[in-house]
Amino acid sequence: MTTLYVSPHPDDFRSLLALLAAEYGPSSRPRIITEDPPASLNARSRPALVLGTAGDGDSLVSGATAVSWYLAFQGKRAGLDAKQQSQVWQWLSFADNELTPVFLGPERLQQSSRAELMRVLKVLDQALAPRTYLVGESITLADMAVATAVLLPFKYVCALDPSDRKAVTNVTRWFTTCINQPQFLKVLGAIVLCEKMVPVTPKTNAATNAVNGSPAADSPGPPKTEAQLKKEAKKREKLEKFQQKKEMEAKKKTQPPSEKKAKPEKKELGVITYNIATTAGEKKDVVSPLPDSYSPQYVEAAWYPWWEKQGFFKPEYGRKSISEKNAKGIFMMCIPPPNVTGSLHLGHALTNAIQDCLTRWHRMRGETTLWNPGCDHAGIATQVVVEKKLMREKGMSRHDLGRENFIQEVWKWKNEKGDRIYHQLKKLGSSLDWDRACFTMDPKLSYAVQEAFIRMHDEGVIYRSKRLVNWSCTLNSAISDIEVDKKELAGRTLLPVPGYKEKIEFGVLVSFAYKVDGSDEEVIVATTRIETMLGDTAVAVHPADARYQHLKGKMVLHPFCDRKMPIVFDDFVDMSFGTGAVKITPAHDHNDYEVGERHNLAFINILDENGLLINVPPPFLGMKRFEARKAVLQALKDRGQFKEIKDNPMVVPVCSRSKDIVEPLLKPQWYVDCRDMGKEAADAVREGRLKIIPDHHLKTWFNWLDNIKDWCISRQLWWGHRIPAYFITVNDPSVKPGEDMDGHYWVSGRSEEEAREKAAKRFNVSADKITLRQDEDVLDTWFSSGIFPFSIFGWPNENEDLQVFYPGTLLETGHDILFFWVARMVMMGLKLTGKLPFKEVYLHAVVRDAHGRKMSKSLGNVIDPLDVITGISLEGLHAQLIDSNLDPVEVERAKQGQKSDYPNGIPECGTDALRFALCAYTSQGRDINLDVNRILGYRHFCNKLWNAVKFAMKTLGDNFVPSEKVQLSGEESVSDRWILSRLSAAVTLCDAGFKAYDFPTITTAIYNFWLYELCDIYLESVKPVFSKAEEDSTSQRQALVCRQTLYTCLEVGLRLLSPLMPFVTEELYQRLPRRKPQSDPPSICVTSYPTTEEEVDRDMEFIMTIVKTIRSLRADYNLTKTRADCYLQCIDSATVSLVQKYSLQIQTLSYSQAVIPLTANQPVPEGCAVAIASDRCTVNLMLKGLIDVEKEVAKLMTKKGDLEKLMEKLREKMGKNDYKEKVPVKVQEQDAEKLRQSQAELEKVKEAMDNFRKMI
Repeated sequence: MTTLYVSPHPDDFRSLLALLAAEYGPSSRPRIITEDPPASLNARSRPALVLGTAGDGDSLVSGATAVSWYLAFQGKRAGLDAKQQSQVWQWLSFADNELTPVFLGPERLQQSSRAELMRVLKVLDQALAPRTYLVGESITLADMAVATAVLLPFKYVCALDPSDRKAVTNVTRWFTTCINQPQFLKVLGAIVLCEKMVPVTPKTNAATNAVNGSPAADSPGPPKTEAQLKKEAKKREKLEKFQQKKEMEAKKKTQPPSEKKAKPEKKELGVITYNIATTAGEKKDVVSPLPDSYSPQYVEAAWYPWWEKQGFFKPEYGRKSISEKNAKGIFMMCIPPPNVTGSLHLGHALTNAIQDCLTRWHRMRGETTLWNPGCDHAGIATQVVVEKKLMREKGMSRHDLGRENFIQEVWKWKNEKGDRIYHQLKKLGSSLDWDRACFTMDPKLSYAVQEAFIRMHDEGVIYRSKRLVNWSCTLNSAISDIEVDKKELAGRTLLPVPGYKEKIEFGVLVSFAYKVDGSDEEVIVATTRIETMLGDTAVAVHPADARYQHLKGKMVLHPFCDRKMPIVFDDFVDMSFGTGAVKITPAHDHNDYEVGERHNLAFINILDENGLLINVPPPFLGMKRFEARKAVLQALKDRGQFKEIKDNPMVVPVCSRSKDIVEPLLKPQWYVDCRDMGKEAADAVREGRLKIIPDHHLKTWFNWLDNIKDWCISRQLWWGHRIPAYFITVNDPSVKPGEDMDGHYWVSGRSEEEAREKAAKRFNVSADKITLRQDEDVLDTWFSSGIFPFSIFGWPNENEDLQVFYPGTLLETGHDILFFWVARMVMMGLKLTGKLPFKEVYLHAVVRDAHGRKMSKSLGNVIDPLDVITGISLEGLHAQLIDSNLDPVEVERAKQGQKSDYPNGIPECGTDALRFALCAYTSQGRDINLDVNRILGYRHFCNKLWNAVKFAMKTLGDNFVPSEKVQLSGEESVSDRWILSRLSAAVTLCDAGFKAYDFPTITTAIYNFWLYELCDIYLESVKPVFSKAEEDSTSQRQALVCRQTLYTCLEVGLRLLSPLMPFVTEELYQRLPRRKPQSDPPSICVTSYPTTEEEVDRDMEFIMTIVKTIRSLRADYNLTKTRADCYLQCIDSATVSLVQKYSLQIQTLSYSQAVIPLTANQPVPEGCAVAIASDRCTVNLMLKGLIDVEKEVAKLMTKKGDLEKLMEKLREKMGKNDYKEKVPVKVQEQDAEKLRQSQAELEKVKEAMDNFRKMI
């Protein structure tokens, strides 16, 4: 048993770190003891971890870093690979050496220390800007260590007031995310961030004496340790400073108030608007100078109408006709049609960001590209919205208006509100061909829906049947499975139900007895819906249940009517549940329905469409269903047949639209026979004709289609495609009248005349003897959505669009509608056209909030993407809740959620940053935990991009003319060749990423190129080239070559980024000179996407490694502004020559004072920090006189101890008897390499310590 010894003090952050690491560990967590470890263990400090039997020296790990590393490593929270583990160590060192000393020193409340804390936190804030967590995409030991290190400033010390926290928003956001994780909450409890300094007031003399270090006379105690005395000294100092502050405040109050100067009105940072008059559709002004900084409002103005007017989004652009042969191919994708009632949420934004990136990429590749927009009529959702509007404004129901007038009201509402979502899509930059926009109730699509139904009905694939359906009493309609929410209950729960004043009880199991006919015996059954016993027609038991064998052939008596019910024997009964006897209500339960079919039982429907009881004896007749629940229970008690009621975990089906409890109800409906269609759809994937990406969805696809059930497609609504089926009445005595559920008496037709002719032919009578009644029902919305890929092109009528664009190329959507939409499109496409509707299906993840919670209005975490684009205050977010349908309790809870996640509201991020962030998050997993604050980091990236292009354009000069082709002159410097090779690598990564739908690879490649390679390195390295450009002809020539290289990087880099960030890339691209002004495309969105085959320049890679090593050393020793001499010890003369050749670049990029190459034999001056750049070069940074030597030695001592512990752990692992046999060879090699690296690093640490000691 592993034992963890920790301090009992609630704020001992070292112990807290160990406890957190233990929480994230495997299931067998250590035993926690809050006492000192036994003396026999020789544990020098707490926390200490005893592995196995106490007393074994090898089984003890002590010290916060070692203990937490061991526990985190066990829980796989120490980094997934060597790189991540190194990063975790880096943050452990940061916590120990940078954060902890700041607030644990005796001066922790001094202004200088507070400034130091803010400096360190700003370093952390910058690191967190593009990240949710410090290392990787989940909590690691790095987050635990740094979070516990900053716990005191956030919680107690109050060095961080709210305004300070605002200055480090990324840190605050990250810290809040961490402390709200379940593991953190368990260890730390709920953390309330410190708002103001809490006064420390001495309570009594004894208390004051204790603080001063002298025990009170009446409180004798043991002598105080040195640590306790130090602690009390700190408290005393804190108290004195607080008293001084109080005195200053009191003094200020006695002085007359001085006249305050009026502050100038504060302008919001970064908000610049485009104010040049530009007619919609005309090109934006690109002659005026660019604003000083990036502003989304300025950048995103005017471009979209121009793109649209120019026809860039149309497949016809740049070609005579769409039928014209295009060697580069055709790309066609239709939008998942959003509901006409809807407004965008972040799920829509994700869908459209991905789809638009793909569309723009294919368009730039020269393919004939169409992304077809459309909107869904959303039967139930739209009808509910308009009905509520009617009742609110006119006090009328749809029945008061009548069907025709109500449908006119819906069309009127659609025409007023329906374009809203299109405007939102345009705001997101979606490059859709709006001339082809369609609506599922348009005549063209309605005709296709009618044709699909008739063809499938004539073939017998659509048929009429009376079965159980999901019935919403509030909507008076059957609803699809997707519209049923499964509400899980742990036990007894009161739920609100529409139409009832009081909440209704669910989550209980009621047991009662049925009397056996002709005996004194009884059979006890149980149910969660006691009112349904009024429709019981049998009791079922298992055929192998010995308890009931003697009751074969017997009947039980219904207590409220003279119904005798058989005891049937069926395998579906679970003998172990309850009494092993089950009541059977075939007309109101899906399982019971199948039992009723097997045993030929009576089907008694006890509910009408409004949820009132029918076909039941008084007094229950006419009761509302849940009032009958109480009445039946009481009646059973009165008759002595009630047995017990107990809590029962259950799932309650709730209508997602009306929030009503869904009832299984027997109704005649229209069904699609899906067996053959489902098999064809499954086989298409099995045979490789249809590809589903990512492939972990394949199992779900096959499982659903291989076990598919027939699809109920009729809905009892008015808004939607009315079913083109007619019930036949034959006015001829020789033909007997038909029943509603008898399909023989139903006929479908494109018109009533056609249907009458079909009916007359079927019954062999003249047409005048046929009377028809059209079905009142409409089709399920998913039916029209299922034929969307070809109905939008005018199917079944042949035309150019249908010929060119069907089948499509790709279907991109969320995995949550894989069955309801994707599978049905595949089935209906194959059935009606004989072709798959698309070749590939890419399913993206579901968006959740930063804490991994599902987006929910009641949690306050549903975010409108337009609020992220334009920004919104916390008050604005609160106001949206008040306008919603949430009840007051939910509104309050949602407000708290918003206040926690967005204490300062949501800053303006802009469309480009939002799109880039969504794509960066889209790994091929199931869920995306989206931190809205992280999107702000990508706005900063836009600003960096903006500044880089502005600087570069200034460097290029007004008279710069780019060469007509991208080609090397042969005179490029190593810096030029290197940046071109990095550009080439980025292009290759982006191309591969788009082809594999690997969006994080694309965003990372572009981000790294622009930020870390072009801005941080190349632009810095070429500054000396331009500063010396006029010295002589050689320098002029070098500057000219450098300008061509810089232009190539800008122009190609912007085209590379354009599919993801269309607005800012267009704005900047329009400012660049053209290679061929007469023939180059007018917009970046119709230029060609970059391709390349260049090789990486190895020399520059080596030089960059040296630069990064020097920069890393400077960061380690906090040399932010001070330049230091750098001695580069090289392994051979060739390396010395290479370093000498590029010493200017090294000096510039590493901010060094001087760069001095040394051979292996030349001595390095004393007082240098050491780091290995590669096996060819060691970096020695002169620190003597620049830093606090004693502090650095202490740091190195800590690092030495950590390395020794790590090596000891590795040796222990590698020394185990079964290591060679059990551990994979690859892991063994990694361990050996890790040990070798650690040994080499330890030698360097010892060497560095020796060097430092020489300075003392």
